[in-house]
Amino acid sequence: MFKKILVANRGEIALRVIRACKELGIPSVAVYSEADVSSLHTQMADERILIGPPQSAKSYLNIENILAAARETGADAVHPGYGYLAENEGFAQACLDQGLVFIGPTPENLRMAGDKIAGKERMRQAGVPVIPGGDGLVQNMDEALHICREVGYPVVIKAAGGGGGRGIRICPTEETLAEEFPVAGMEAGAAFGNSGLYIEKFIVQPRHIEFQVLADSFGHICHLGERECSIQRRFQKLIEESPSPRLTPKLRKVMGEAAIAAARVIHYVNAGTVEFLVDHEDRFYFMEINARIQVEHPVTELVTGIDLVKEQIRIASGERLAYSFEDLNLRGWAIECRINAENPDFGFMPSPGTIQRYHPPGGYGVRLDTHLYQGYELPIYYDSLIANLVTYDATRKGAIQIMKRALEEFTIEPLKTTIPLYRRIMEDADFQRGEFTTDYIKKFVPDDEDEDE
Repeated sequence: MFKKILVANRGEIALRVIRACKELGIPSVAVYSEADVSSLHTQMADERILIGPPQSAKSYLNIENILAAARETGADAVHPGYGYLAENEGFAQACLDQGLVFIGPTPENLRMAGDKIAGKERMRQAGVPVIPGGDGLVQNMDEALHICREVGYPVVIKAAGGGGGRGIRICPTEETLAEEFPVAGMEAGAAFGNSGLYIEKFIVQPRHIEFQVLADSFGHICHLGERECSIQRRFQKLIEESPSPRLTPKLRKVMGEAAIAAARVIHYVNAGTVEFLVDHEDRFYFMEINARIQVEHPVTELVTGIDLVKEQIRIASGERLAYSFEDLNLRGWAIECRINAENPDFGFMPSPGTIQRYHPPGGYGVRLDTHLYQGYELPIYYDSLIANLVTYDATRKGAIQIMKRALEEFTIEPLKTTIPLYRRIMEDADFQRGEFTTDYIKKFVPDDEDEDE
């Protein structure tokens, strides 16, 4: 096991990793920017070290500063959390070059998972269904038109070099393709430094379902069941649950086998997520592999009883996985709401500021992963995710009822948050029946419709 782990992240996920380290008896190091001097993760770690000014590019994305912090503190491993450098092949390789263990996938895994064009071909070879579309990067408008006429409209343009909803444009007609193709290229170039695009058939009103996988360095791969991720806004997930109310045992088995095949074909190691779209006829299609721990990992932890962050650390230290999905005996239902400091009534405008009144929910079946506390000043420089509120019960109905109560209890003033939106969703009959698709959020935020299509 490691002698000291540096956590190369901030906020809720940094605190999550630090807690796992404490429970494993491993000292931890928190890195922080000048804007995060009072952040809770810096107070909970065994050591802390400043890595730069508030801007992420000069701190949390500054590879040299983070590596220097690891050397100065004597860390022998680095956990990247999610976001920032978690899927950066260069950072993973730099850690290895410095003699540090990168607690995550290998640099080769990150390269292959990030190469969406080659990835689709590998999945075809492994027998994993993929979404119909072009075979490679689209070089120009003429080629884009040819592909779209072959697969049929609507289509979706995607950035080859990134994810998280950026560089994505849905085109229902040839006219919209002509408008969106150059815009998508510029956005992809600005976001990822890679303006390459590819085109796929747009699956109308699908479910977005992902499978959590774990893989050790000895070739053993297992999945830990699925998470339902269909409730999202602009391709950013808002609510997740496990299991999915959409899957039958038969479909779960087939998709789980496909997830393992997808991980195996790229020789995946550590924790990752294989993402699929499922249409109304139970056909499913591979989307991508997210080569990191996910924001929504707590719902899987609650139904499996497995601490995924500790498993990441154990796998990275050379331990073997000693179980499979069939051994897990999944129980109950878990639902997660991502609480963002945004105002849904005003275009999800960010709402930073100082928390003057803070009351977290508690009681049976409630888990809250957050770095908030009363008096904390939320910086303006970073992502608006401030908490993951998760509820658990023996049934889905029970988990929803607990979530309703927890959302009512949760007070974060005077910040505007997404809590009121989630309270409306929990009362919605379609949500309660488990009948929703990826466009469900437009029922509550109709103004987004024209911007997304």
